Amino acid sequence: MAAESDVLHIKGRVLVGPEEIRDELWVVGGRISYDRPAAAPAVTVTGWTLPGLVDAHCHVGLDAQGPVDAATAEKQALTDREAGALLLRDAGSPSDTRWVDDRADLPRIIRAGRHIARTRRYIRNYAHEIEPGDLTAYVRREARRGDGWVKLVGDWIDREAGDLAACWPKGALTEAIAAAHEEGARVTAHCFAEDSLTDLVEAGIDCVEHATGLTEDTIPLFAEHGVAIVPTLVNIATFPALAAGGEAKFPRWADHLRRLHARRHDTVRAAYDAGIPVFAGTDAGGSLAHGLIPDEVAELAAAGLPATAALSAATWGARAWLGRDGLTEGASADLVVYDSDPRADVRVLAAPRRIVLRGAVVG
Repeated sequence: MAAESDVLHIKGRVLVGPEEIRDELWVVGGRISYDRPAAAPAVTVTGWTLPGLVDAHCHVGLDAQGPVDAATAEKQALTDREAGALLLRDAGSPSDTRWVDDRADLPRIIRAGRHIARTRRYIRNYAHEIEPGDLTAYVRREARRGDGWVKLVGDWIDREAGDLAACWPKGALTEAIAAAHEEGARVTAHCFAEDSLTDLVEAGIDCVEHATGLTEDTIPLFAEHGVAIVPTLVNIATFPALAAGGEAKFPRWADHLRRLHARRHDTVRAAYDAGIPVFAGTDAGGSLAHGLIPDEVAELAAAGLPATAALSAATWGARAWLGRDGLTEGASADLVVYDSDPRADVRVLAAPRRIVLRGAVVG
């Protein structure tokens, strides 16, 4: 690993933005410079350079059973780093991962605190499970604990109905989201189904995770209010297996999941065409492995997003949305170098040549 004080020379094609290309940059003291330094570079890397990738929906410190120990969380973060994901939006975790911030070799994490769910309406050991009267208080608490985000569970299976159903009354949502905004935090929500979406948008939600239930009625509403989506298509790909496993007990739910899965690509493309901001996230850390952000970008392209839009969902656009720098003068040198132009084929992301984090070559 190169020391932060070493000068690195990155040359070839530096994709500062989808259309802004430089021939080279230098890394001096861990930061990006477009002015040639006096010192000779210790390392020169040639290729096509992108800002460090963003996984806008993952869970460091969580697995299928709930919170994990620090050694497991470290492996999760390192796996993301090896895939080029150097900025993670942790969309809910019961583990305290603040120690990661002290590790210069691990990706940066933007935390949403712990999930907030309705009682008995989410995965065991994941969330604060509460009733609507307590929602605002818990949202304020997680807003103060997080890094500018709060995560709600907007819908989940209702065992009495045998299908997905909204978790919160609109009034409780409106009050709680306003409280988060007062605390300086944005709010996102897990939503698979159709019925929860209108109330969430009208209550002031900033983002919806998965958003498989978007329809021709709610897509314009999202676009009008500027509500972003993180489709997590690599997670939605598991719906048929989930449906098969639960069909005997909940046949309506299983059929619903299959229908949502069947139109997943059409849903995402329609959202993008309507002007809804779309960002790349994997939902890693529950039942899914970490390190899948290249697969998610490929899925967005398969859904019909132009290659530059699919890339932006995990690079330029995602970093701007999260308030983090890209390949700008003076920014922390968090970047990934590839052998060929990822705009020509996003599958290039699966094979990074070099990974630079905080100015050090880590891969």
